Amino acid sequence: MQLLIMAAGMGSRFGGLKQIEPMGPNGEFIIDYSIYDSIKAGFSKVVFIIKEENYEIFKETIGSRVEPHIPVEYVFQKLEDIPDFVKIPETRVKPWGTGQAILCAKDAITEPFLVINADDFYGRDAFLVARDFLKNAKTKEYATIAYKVTNTMTENGSVKRGVIATDEEGKLVSLTESSIERVGDEIIATPLSGAEPFTVSEDALVSMNLLAFDPSIFTYLEEKMVEFFKDNADNLEKCEFLIPDIMSQAKQEGYAEVKAIPTDSTWYGVTYKEDKDYVKTSICNLVEKNEYPKDLWR
Repeated sequence: MQLLIMAAGMGSRFGGLKQIEPMGPNGEFIIDYSIYDSIKAGFSKVVFIIKEENYEIFKETIGSRVEPHIPVEYVFQKLEDIPDFVKIPETRVKPWGTGQAILCAKDAITEPFLVINADDFYGRDAFLVARDFLKNAKTKEYATIAYKVTNTMTENGSVKRGVIATDEEGKLVSLTESSIERVGDEIIATPLSGAEPFTVSEDALVSMNLLAFDPSIFTYLEEKMVEFFKDNADNLEKCEFLIPDIMSQAKQEGYAEVKAIPTDSTWYGVTYKEDKDYVKTSICNLVEKNEYPKDLWR
């Protein structure tokens, strides 16, 4: 099993390269804890998706800490890594979304793999649940590790989450990318598609981009990227090729089976600057409970 870490995001709402913001008692980053948990769960390799201009700082900071413990490879998400027929607008700066990011790693991934965000603290149980799924999954059987929405909220504003609906067997029925926030006693999800807002329960399941695949996803991504750019020929300044949309489409077209696998983990993350102190305190509390060593990589 391999771990694919999406670390090319701009971190615009936090303001800077938040993936290397110290959070642990010895200056550990959130990403350190994810890699530590993945090693404990039995993952055998880490692949970072980063911007090429950030390579040296990643290598010197994160890479130097984790390379003694697990093999590491770097791949670059580039704006121009798209079908040849696409003419990139001069005003386009941001890459093309998480679907493109994952596709950039196709030559580095050879085994079933787990995708995570670099700046999200997922919790040990989530990695163990993902491991168990990947060890037993068949080809073209994918999953999103599903969190209770109340375990993923911030008090400092809205958050983007994929609201999950499943059938009785835990198979994905729909994944609605939404902006979610607490309004009074209710949790309101506003679909990014522009559909009407709706209320979700406290224990509603959401996706946090903790996604399990086998390499068959790369063939599907290549096919769908061509369709995506043809469909968005008039929207190239803003369109994004997003992996939740691709997973839903793969399920609807019968290409793959997609499951939602629940976890009891609590997610922590710095969506806003005001979240930082809360996340640092939460991690220190886990260290005090001996769930993590005080000096993580000693």
